[in-house]
Amino acid sequence: MKMPELHIGDLVARIPIVQGGMGVGISLSGLASAVANQGGVGVIAAAMIGQNEPDLAKNPDEANRRALAREIRTAREKTDGIIGVNVMVALTNFADMVKTSIKEGADVIFSGAGLPLDLPKYLSDETKTRLVPIVSSGRAAKVICKKWLAKFDYLPDGFVVEGPKAGGHLGFKAEDLDNPEFRVENLVDDVVDAVKPFEDEHGAHIPVIAAGGVYTGADISAMLDRGASGVQMGTRFVATHECDADHAFKQAYVDATKDDIKIIKSPVGMPGRAIRSPFIDDVENGKRKPFKCPFHCIKTCDYTKSPYCIAVALANAKKGKLKHGFAFAGANVHRIKEIISVRELMDTLKAEFIAARQEPALA
Repeated sequence: MKMPELHIGDLVARIPIVQGGMGVGISLSGLASAVANQGGVGVIAAAMIGQNEPDLAKNPDEANRRALAREIRTAREKTDGIIGVNVMVALTNFADMVKTSIKEGADVIFSGAGLPLDLPKYLSDETKTRLVPIVSSGRAAKVICKKWLAKFDYLPDGFVVEGPKAGGHLGFKAEDLDNPEFRVENLVDDVVDAVKPFEDEHGAHIPVIAAGGVYTGADISAMLDRGASGVQMGTRFVATHECDADHAFKQAYVDATKDDIKIIKSPVGMPGRAIRSPFIDDVENGKRKPFKCPFHCIKTCDYTKSPYCIAVALANAKKGKLKHGFAFAGANVHRIKEIISVRELMDTLKAEFIAARQEPALA
């Protein structure tokens, strides 16, 4: 017995696992290529990818374009597996990042933090990049399918459906995060049902990829039983040697307890799940002061009302400076006890998946 393949358009991943795109330098070519080499879908996150470019402050658009192109090329040098790019709709440089991803031959673009209603317009007859929106409801999936068909005669190549246990910015109101109605299992059912009429009418396969709180191989098995074709996992891949974050960032995951997990109010106007840090404590205690916006990276960020720049805070954390920032993480981060290799993680997930599949036969 082995894990089933994940088909996204004509792409075939040997393992039905998409590594979540984690912005501001957490998932770059190092992590993405390692995941792709193990048969999963490796994902580079475009958000503030140019944080280490010397001209970022003066020329952010060019710096981010250059950094993204370099990371895609570097990943390609390390793997012949599937490499995707996560581009948030909320980015002010969304169009630039999408165009660069396509130009550099990214296999897939994953796009959430808003509905990517015009994403297919960036494709041409020569490009083969597949388009996978990230949604949190069947209604959103239906809207995208209808809009893309009407405007571009194009159906999504898949959907990631992200539940409220995910790390980072969440597509839910804070009061809905613990509502059983929005459990990822229910959201998968909702999106699978929403896309089925489009699949039937157009003879297409639109894989639904479950995300948010998927932690073990048994979780993967359960999601596939709900009709998902694969899963997306972020938190578990942070605690790997190949993750592009500083060791101190990864260690924060290992050290985190359940009480350390906080839902914060992000400057971008959405709730976010993070690990408590001295920085977050300072924000809550009113010790951080308003500032001028250096990057203008997120459309929905009102810097005039924010006590800090989230791009700077996340960049500091990525570099291990957790007194000056914080780490986003999923709801299960407290379960992580060690930093391992991507290969070890994938082997563990495969073994757990097989064990979960065999359990009924042994009962």
